[in-house]
Amino acid sequence: MKNKNSPLLILLIILLTCAFLVTSGCSSTEESKAQEEVSGMELVYGSEATSQADGDSESNTLILGEMWEIDSINTIDGDGGTLICEKAAVTETLVGANEDFSLKPRLASSWEQLDENTWEFRLRENVTFHDGSPMTANEVKFTLEKVIEVNPKVDSMLKIDSMEVVDNHTLKIKTTEINPILPGILHYPDTAVISPSSFDEAGEFVKPIGTGPYKFESFDEQTRVLTVVKNENWWGGEVGLDKMILKGIPDPNTRAMAIENGEVDFTVDVPYSETDRIDAIEGINVEKYKTPRVYKIDVNLKHEPLEDVRVRQAMSYAIDRAEIVEHVLYNVGEAATGPFLPTMVWANQSLSPYTRDLEKADELLTAAGWVDTDGDGIRDKDGEPLKLNMMTYSARPGLPPMAEAMAAQLKEAGIDVETEVMEMGSISDRKEKGNWDLYLAAYNIAMVPDPEYILTNWYMTGGPDNGPGYSNPEVDALIMEARKITDLEERYKKFNEVEAIVYDEQPMIIVAYYGCAIVKKDYVKGYVFDPTAHDYRINADMYLEK
Repeated sequence: MKNKNSPLLILLIILLTCAFLVTSGCSSTEESKAQEEVSGMELVYGSEATSQADGDSESNTLILGEMWEIDSINTIDGDGGTLICEKAAVTETLVGANEDFSLKPRLASSWEQLDENTWEFRLRENVTFHDGSPMTANEVKFTLEKVIEVNPKVDSMLKIDSMEVVDNHTLKIKTTEINPILPGILHYPDTAVISPSSFDEAGEFVKPIGTGPYKFESFDEQTRVLTVVKNENWWGGEVGLDKMILKGIPDPNTRAMAIENGEVDFTVDVPYSETDRIDAIEGINVEKYKTPRVYKIDVNLKHEPLEDVRVRQAMSYAIDRAEIVEHVLYNVGEAATGPFLPTMVWANQSLSPYTRDLEKADELLTAAGWVDTDGDGIRDKDGEPLKLNMMTYSARPGLPPMAEAMAAQLKEAGIDVETEVMEMGSISDRKEKGNWDLYLAAYNIAMVPDPEYILTNWYMTGGPDNGPGYSNPEVDALIMEARKITDLEERYKKFNEVEAIVYDEQPMIIVAYYGCAIVKKDYVKGYVFDPTAHDYRINADMYLEK
């Protein structure tokens, strides 16, 4: 008969007891669950996404702290296209862009304008979708038809009249009018090519099946965690990572804690005041880049006194852009003149940023009838104080402190501004109801590498991004004229005229050019920043070296 107290049996009991206690402890609190979801995704994906040390595949898994909540994986309707194309690298567009914003081939190997309204695109051969089916002109036509059906913004830019499949690798597109920037629009993420099997039998979008270096694996609608895995058959060559787990972390401070605590390997735009401190932490690297994006204030032109150009000009003179860049953005950015970076070949170089001039602001506001009659420091007119609200959001770390700084600067000019940091849904509701004065946000300016994209969308009457409701017949006429000019020098000169007018009228107050802070662990290798992306683009050469 065996001894019940044998050393082997005692050791076994001890080990089993420890295992039970560890398991119980890991599931005993909500804090532990939240930690697991961020760091290893055990609760959602079980053994497929536990600790990165569990195997070769998991040691080459990048956990990415995305700056937005992941609400949609639909690539065509304007909700999930950028995320899936640029940040998850599941889909690809026909046309790419170089760092200087000139166009380059992507899924299209070449293109040619046959006449004013006709373009021919040649497609790469031997490209397959993630479901194994070949990418042909039929799938490109299918994708663009779906985008046109559900995405009015892209439809209005494409201006497609008809499409003809010439052969498996040739698509002919006719536009309703001359459209010189059609290839540039096909750089837009919402036009990325997807397989028809992305839809169910009822025609509803189910999941993105693209051609990119990573394949869609899963999206948890409760945790909003997106997982993609390596595409072993990518036409572009070897892919560095085995897997990426993307988790939305909208708060910049939480993103900073996540990278410091080792919960994520890669994130973007932590609080700018923290970038140098975080960069000094062993094992973490912070890289700062200039991006084609601007901080701007949309002005509700339907509200008094903002319909008065003198008030808008006075506000622009009251804002100290240099002070904001240095002391609020910590030089992660640059004082802005207009909607385009001065390095862009089409920018109007004759303009310069509004510099702070409180005397000029006083002159303009007084001429508009706004004076301080009761000595309280706030201007008034007909018994009403000059009081405005400014909405913004927190996902981009520069926005809330910029709003506070500008409110203080405007108050020195006698304008009382109440700032509100809000969720995007609440902002959308307020804008839809017209219950707002000012909206501070950051906007990309080169998703389509041509001035027409921004000037049409922002400043043309009824433009899809014309939040202020700006309408100027002269501007409309100049844009319509410039859009038909194919000679780039003449085209840019005409668009420069538009820039000069809106610079004077200030329907949108451009404050600063955006800077982007990429924060990653030192073992994340091969990352190359793409200045043409919305925020950042994940490239196939990335890998982990632990």
